[in-house]
This record gives sequence, structure tokens and C-alpha cells, in this order.
Amino acid sequence: MRRRDRSSGLAVVNAATITLDRSSATPLFRQLYDSLRASILRGHLPRGTRLPSTRALAADLAIARNTVASAYDQLVAEGYLEGQVGSGTYVARTLPDDAIAVGAEVEARREPCSGRQLSRRGDLLAATPVAASQTSAMPRPFRAGLPAFDAFPFQLWARLMTRHWRRPSRELLGYGAPAGYRPLREAIAAQLAATRGVRCDAEQVLIVAGSQQALDLASRVLLDEGDVVWIEDPGYLGARGALVAAGARVVGVPVDAEGIDVAWGTAHAPTPRLVYVSPSYQYPLGVTMSLARRLALLDWASRADAWVLEDDCDSEYRYTGRPLAALQGLDRDGRVIYLGTFSKVLLPSLRLGYLVVPPDRVDAFAAARALVDRHSPLVEQAVLADFIHDGHFAHHVRRTRLLYAERQATLVEAASRELSGLLDVRPADAGLHLIGWLPEGVDDVAAASLADARDVETIPLSRYYLQPAPRGGLVLGYAALNEEQIRDGVSRLAQALQRTPGVRKLAPPRHPE
Repeated sequence: MRRRDRSSGLAVVNAATITLDRSSATPLFRQLYDSLRASILRGHLPRGTRLPSTRALAADLAIARNTVASAYDQLVAEGYLEGQVGSGTYVARTLPDDAIAVGAEVEARREPCSGRQLSRRGDLLAATPVAASQTSAMPRPFRAGLPAFDAFPFQLWARLMTRHWRRPSRELLGYGAPAGYRPLREAIAAQLAATRGVRCDAEQVLIVAGSQQALDLASRVLLDEGDVVWIEDPGYLGARGALVAAGARVVGVPVDAEGIDVAWGTAHAPTPRLVYVSPSYQYPLGVTMSLARRLALLDWASRADAWVLEDDCDSEYRYTGRPLAALQGLDRDGRVIYLGTFSKVLLPSLRLGYLVVPPDRVDAFAAARALVDRHSPLVEQAVLADFIHDGHFAHHVRRTRLLYAERQATLVEAASRELSGLLDVRPADAGLHLIGWLPEGVDDVAAASLADARDVETIPLSRYYLQPAPRGGLVLGYAALNEEQIRDGVSRLAQALQRTPGVRKLAPPRHPE
């Protein structure tokens, strides 16, 4: 492909050494580039070799001069050629592929770095689990924490979205207020007052990217490193993760039939800075905090000068009677921070939630929100504001509440037939999951692992405890599954539990007639 003119040092590159296919869909400049680059890498054009001028090579190849210039320019840009003013174009002395080869050789010899690469907080973040389930795949029996995708009003949502994009207001195209879109804040304040007894106005509502960001912001704003925090034990891993990542020293306070045990917490850690609770539907046990316990918690918090972070988990989904009003509505001292999310009611991918904070703390939370990611997407906020204001939200909650009650009943009925003696599954008054209790002494981690091998996703209850779990159990989500999926999942779960050590010999499963 190449001859060297010994008198001039010029490599002869011409039609005899370069083949261009004019019928190919690949542009001519790219074919020339590929041919020259291959010759350089194979050594056919040694380093330091001077190439013909663009004019000369173009004439020899019978192509446009700009085609040659484009190929040369690309090779210069990538480091294969170098131009010298008044002298010409040469093959580079050091090629980029040399750097790649050297880098690969160094990587192969590299020893693990012994120095600290992350900050102390970075190490905490890396080591702190956020959710019991790490998979992002589509729902399978019995993944918890997902709503019914098949019940979401996609066409209605699309119409509302189109309404805003067809003639978007300038307000929705620029930067928004860190606290959120004002009409959405107003809609949420009205909704919470009517359904949850929350005492607030729109100024106190901040829009966030789901409950996890709400927990993170509250931890940043309210806590210093080393502060003591009460959390429910067992409790929500996302809350524990946010608090630990903020440098807090968490103390797990037991949960009984009335909710978090305030007396136990007072005796064992009397001076916390904050307490995290989910009084409407404690996650994962499903306990509703009694009115007496709520009043005791608020009285203690006032005397201890502590913040109360109220996560109103799954409050929309109560199947018997009316729920107690939010803890925030009973607060007279302005120490309850209230948070909620639309992930379980609508879709997790919307990433929209809210915080309700005391009036004198709004500016601090808004400033923290601005530093994290400025604000949530504005058009989605506007669509959600319309969805609530026009009554669609309330209708969707009523419709899905009936649907979830039916799906829970299906799970309980199927479990009573196929899991008797293997797993005790009883109905719950609220929420989107049930607890299945294993026989005494059975390892719930082993049971969950065997279930996973049969494509059934359950979460060991012990994973939510700070202290050793008193009894093994499995968390079973049902909201995202239709009746056929629930029954099939129960059948496969029964097969797994029959092989779980300590279960099969206690009692054989009952199968349908």
C-alpha cells in the first residue's frame, strides 16, 4: 500500500494503494479516513511519515479536495496526524492507540488503592441500604411497594399533559420556585385538610421528588452529626438510611399494638433530637398508632424539645372504618414535620411527593430543596394540580381502594387454602401488603431465598429490624398483581416453603380439593 520516496521522505499514497468504493453507502471521506488509520496502526505508514498534500492526493484519487481535507482533519483531531505550518502533514510520533494500550497495561498492574477515596459521609451512603428490594424489574408476586399499574388512568393523564404542552405557559418553561408549583401546593393543602385533618396552608407545603427526598431534606435541615434519633423497630429502611447518611445515631424503639413505645424510648434514650414515626399505617407491621399513644408522643416531644417526622404511609388505603387524623393535626407546638408521596397512589416514576413544615421553617426547607435539585419538573406538577383540582384524584383513590381490598381478599383466601401450616397470612385493615408469619424458629431469609428461586419475591421481615426479630415473617405485596398472578404466586410460594428447613416437618400444606 505504501512506497517511500527515499529522497524526500514522502510516503506515496495513491489510487494504487487506496481503494474507494463509490457504490458504498459509507461516505468517501470516511472510507479514506478508515484506510489511512488502518495503514498507520499496521505500520504501513510509519510515525513521522509525511503525507501528500490534500490537492495532490485528491487529484490522484479523482475525488474532491474537501473529501481529503475532511479525512485529514478527522485524523488530526484524533491524534493520528499532525500538521506543521509550511511543511505539510505527518503521521503523529505518539498515537492515541499507544495511550490506550499503555492505559490497559497500567490497569492490569494496578493495586487496590489503600487510601481513603470517599468522605466519611460517602462511606455511609455507600454502605446504607435504602430499600429491602433492590430490583427495578416489573412486578412479580409478591413485590411490595407498588401500586396497580393496570388501574392508572393513562388516557386521562395524557389529555391533561397534552393540554399543558399544546399551549405551555411561560411559567412552566423556565425555572420554578424551589417550594413547588403554587397551584399544586394549594391543591395538596386543601386535600390534606379535607381527608387527613392536616392543619396548614399552601405556604407550608413543599413539593419534593417522593418521600425519600423528603426524608433526606428533613435529615439535612433538622439534624447535626451525632444527634440521637428514635426510629421504629422494625421500620422503613428508606427512613433509616436517610437518617444514618445524615450522621445521626439511630435508636430502634420497639413497636407494639399501639405503635411506637414512647415509654421504652424515654427510658433508653431520653434526649433524642428527632423521632421518626408512621402512625397511620406502620411499615412494615401495619399497626395504627392509638390516639392515646399519639398524645403521649406529642407531650413527650414538647417536653424533650424534639422534632417529630411523620410519614403518612399508605393513609389513603384503609378498608374498614375511617382512619385517625394525622398526627400533625394534633400538634400545637409546630414540631411535627409531615410528609407524603404520590408514588403509591399514582406511579412511582412520577417522583412527586410533599412536605408540610411549620411556617417558621419554610424558608430553610426551601433553601435546602433549591440546593439539592432546584425543583421538581413543572409540567408534571401542573398536570397533578389539575388531576386533584378536577376531582380525578379522589375518584382514583376510591376506585383503587375497592380494587386493593379485592386483591387482598384473594391473597388471604389463596393463602388459607395452600399455605396452611406453612405461612400464617391474615387480612389487614389498611395498606398495600400483608405479613405472612412463619412457624416459630424458621429462618425468613432462607424462606425468601427459596421463594426467589421460584420467581416469587418476598422480603424477610427480619431485614427491617435493628434488634433480632422475635419471629420470622415474609412481607407480601399484592396491589400490583391481578387475581391470576396472586393465585399462581401463592402456589409457587407453597412449593418453596415446603422445602424450607423447619417448615415442612411442622405441618404439611393443604391443597385445594
